[in-house]
Amino acid sequence: MKSLFALFFLLVSSIAGAAPPQKITAVYEATRNGQPFATVTETYQQEGNRYRLQSLTKGIGVYALFGARKLTSAGDVTADGLKPSRFEQQQGDKKPIAAAFDWESNKLSLIGKKQTTTVDLEPGAQDLASFAYQFMFHAPTGEEFSLPVTTGKKLRTYQYRVVSHDEALDGALGGSLKTIHLASVTQNQADEKELWLASDKHHLPAKLVFRDDNGARIEQVLTSLTFE
Repeated sequence: MKSLFALFFLLVSSIAGAAPPQKITAVYEATRNGQPFATVTETYQQEGNRYRLQSLTKGIGVYALFGARKLTSAGDVTADGLKPSRFEQQQGDKKPIAAAFDWESNKLSLIGKKQTTTVDLEPGAQDLASFAYQFMFHAPTGEEFSLPVTTGKKLRTYQYRVVSHDEALDGALGGSLKTIHLASVTQNQADEKELWLASDKHHLPAKLVFRDDNGARIEQVLTSLTFE
């Protein structure tokens, strides 16, 4: 049986003629059930064959009282794209949770606030910060694909289908963008996720829709993007 990693890359192709940027700053406006609640600033930097990615969510108004949420991913840039070595997730001043990738032994250590557990590391696995940026290196071209992703608490394989390869998305960057629209394949509303990848912007995420831990609908729309 072919691995999930192999199945994934059979359904994607490298972006021809456009090397991924070395530095990226992306800013998103986030709403919760239609109401503004946060600004998300993401920075990606590649130096040699190493990358570092940070996603910082700062609440607006009463949501600022919960403190900023910071996701950090670091690892290697390979011929197959991003290969994380460590991921951390921190909310405000709380102790962070983390995931350590041991690719030699194919083990993933989930480092919680009180204990550490180890699970099998699936080929091609990404983390909560890196997975969307992996599409810079391989854009979806098939109808469905699987992608293992860790949140720091668990490792889970998500199934996605390509809704459209050429969908106009209004509102992102103050205009209209040509996008690839992805949607998760699930029967559980809490697990529903959608992504719109900007075809002319290195397939970076232009919009994300998902549910938070309380079931609220979260939308992130790209408002600013710089890269070099």
